[in-house]
Amino acid sequence: MLYISNNLKWLRNKRNLTQSEAANGIKLGVDQYKKYEYGKNVPPAESLLMISRFYHISIDFLLTVDLSKVSVENLLQLEGNRILLPIVVNKDGENLVEIVTHKAKAGYAAGGYADYDFISELEHISLPWLKKNEKYRTFPIEGDSMPPHSNKSYIIGKYIEKLGDVVDGKTYIIITTNKEIVYKRLNKNGKNTFQLNSDNTFYTSYPMKFSEIAEIWEYAGSLEQENFKPATLDANELGQVIRKLQWDMAELKSKLS
Repeated sequence: MLYISNNLKWLRNKRNLTQSEAANGIKLGVDQYKKYEYGKNVPPAESLLMISRFYHISIDFLLTVDLSKVSVENLLQLEGNRILLPIVVNKDGENLVEIVTHKAKAGYAAGGYADYDFISELEHISLPWLKKNEKYRTFPIEGDSMPPHSNKSYIIGKYIEKLGDVVDGKTYIIITTNKEIVYKRLNKNGKNTFQLNSDNTFYTSYPMKFSEIAEIWEYAGSLEQENFKPATLDANELGQVIRKLQWDMAELKSKLS
């Protein structure tokens, strides 16, 4: 369902504008504007761009979100009028952090991050040390590739708008266009590629193109449900180390031959 006609009327009334004033401000003909607001026509891309710039609302939100039910003031606005994420605050103005649970993980990776209704239904927490002018979200991780974190760990991530702001050697949550959520240590690998590294050396690193990344969140903390164990190797972990060494030796021999 497209909400553009209802949103045009709501935004115009919010600014106390007549249809003529709104049309002039957007730089559209009055008759043309009225057809959009009455739902007779859907604005083409050029008109949507002008509407977006006039109201400082992203085209995606103009089309897909009922703005009368959203606090527009509490949306994170990026360059170019791109409003990306809802910012939920408590009565004291503290930034609330959405928690993507294990149950919601698949839906989020499949594109729920762009679905306002999906995001609004997630649970929230407040963490006083997080900056109010930044956007944070909490993600569950799986496996043992990033010790000491485990299946019971949740990583708090700070939203990174520009991939160029990624710092080599730091850890990040990545949501891929392939519908995956991964937590890895990143290093730039060429012009448009990251090398994704695990802290558990049993797992091999692998490259990922910038074009494969839908969202990226920098590590800002973690929530743990169990105590970390002392840094000792049990029999299973020792076996993993030995297999990793064997694999590395085989790969080295292959390169030398």
